[in-house]
Amino acid sequence: MYLVVGLGNPGKKYAQTRHNVGFEVIDYLAYRNNIEIKKIKHKALVGEGRIQGEKVMLVKPQTFMNLSGQSVLEILEYYKVDLNKLIVIYDDIDIDLGKIRIRKKGSGGTHNGMRNIIYLLQKDDFPRVRIGIGRPAHGDLVSYVIGKFQEDEKEDIILSIRLAAEALESIVGEGIDKAMNKYNK
Repeated sequence: MYLVVGLGNPGKKYAQTRHNVGFEVIDYLAYRNNIEIKKIKHKALVGEGRIQGEKVMLVKPQTFMNLSGQSVLEILEYYKVDLNKLIVIYDDIDIDLGKIRIRKKGSGGTHNGMRNIIYLLQKDDFPRVRIGIGRPAHGDLVSYVIGKFQEDEKEDIILSIRLAAEALESIVGEGIDKAMNKYNK
């Protein structure tokens, strides 16, 4: 089984913010693959189904972002999921708005949700899909990431959410190497 985790913050206050694009990708994947995300388990909203013929669990941790690893660790241990079948999707300020990057492993960088996952798992060798949200030209970084997209950014982010969902389907169906060749541009 693949465990596909989108990072975000729970609650309406954070809906459609830059920091919640991971949740948006999970919602779009669920829509594309007829998976209902309505069960609450392991401190997360989850939905189970199939993508590209493979069993998957789509996960939206309901801890706040900086504690995402608690939910991920619980699910990994409970279902005994291989680390190479964990895929985490999250926003990245170090990637231009609308771009995506797939990686097999790596540090959490400046992303506190990923840093918490890596800290609790004590490993960083699992796939991830990063969605570029860009950096603020000036001002507070926290306000920027928990802020909503500007009107002129919405088209780019919608396209990147769709592209990230396609990339995730490719990882599950064709493997990470083919997905990286296809989507890392």
